Formats: sequence, structure tokens, C-alpha cells
Amino acid sequence: MHALRKNRPLRRMVLASATTVSAMVLLLSLKPHTTGLVVGASTPAPQGGTSAAASPGGAASASPKGASKSVTGRTVQTRWGPVQVRITVKDGRLTDVTAVRYPTDNPRDREINSYAIPQLRREALTAQSAQIDMVSGASYTSTGYQQSLQSALDAASR
Repeated sequence: MHALRKNRPLRRMVLASATTVSAMVLLLSLKPHTTGLVVGASTPAPQGGTSAAASPGGAASASPKGASKSVTGRTVQTRWGPVQVRITVKDGRLTDVTAVRYPTDNPRDREINSYAIPQLRREALTAQSAQIDMVSGASYTSTGYQQSLQSALDAASR
């Protein structure tokens, strides 16, 4: 009997290689989960009324500790129009994200953003940061949303 047929080392090598490649693809495709806070817990809440954020176009409303704080991110100009978000933070947690401005100039913009904006909102609330996945078919809106969200988070952490 031939040596290759007896032990079948080639078949074992191919099977081991395929298993290794499959395992690596699965490991690399897993998303890391972030559990970080939006706002540093040691950052004291400003006293008094309303203050403007330092980022251009952003505004923050301060409130006593334990109350929610709303911050509007800067307006990001995209290829199809401006994108701007407003966030609400309570006790260092992102509790609400609202798209204040987004492209609505034509029916296609409205169609894309009707599914993209709610999906981006869910992603932001789940991630508790601006490190969110882009929505397929709405890459310009997604990029503008991420940038405006990050500016709002930065303003909220001051």
C-alpha cells in the first residue's frame, strides 16, 4: 500500500489549514465591546444656567448634578447636506441622541435617512460613544453623524 494513502497527510494538512483560516476569520470579525462612559465620572457639573460649548456650532445646557444635560454637536457639512445631532447625558450615560439636521432635499435623501438615522441612533445609544458602525448606503450621513456626535460628546465632557 502507498504511504500517502495510508496516513493521508495531505488531507490532514488541508483540513488543518482550513480550520486555522476559519478560526482566524471568526476571531477577526468579532467586534470589541466598549463599556466606557461618555462623560468622565469625576467631571463636576457646571453650576448655574446655560453655557455655550467651545466647539463651533455646538451649544450645551448645564444642569445640577444628577439631572440630564443636553448638548448640540457641531454642524457637519457632507456631500448631500448638513448633519447635526443633539445628545442628552445623565449621570455620565448617553440617554438620548436626536438628529437635528440631516439631508432631506430630495426623495432619495428622505428614503435613505428614514432608515439610517434610527439605526445610527440605536448604534450610538448601544455603544455609548461615537465609535459606531456606518449604515450601508448612507455613508456620507453616517460620517457626518459620527463627527457631530463626537463633537457633542466632547462638549458634554467639559
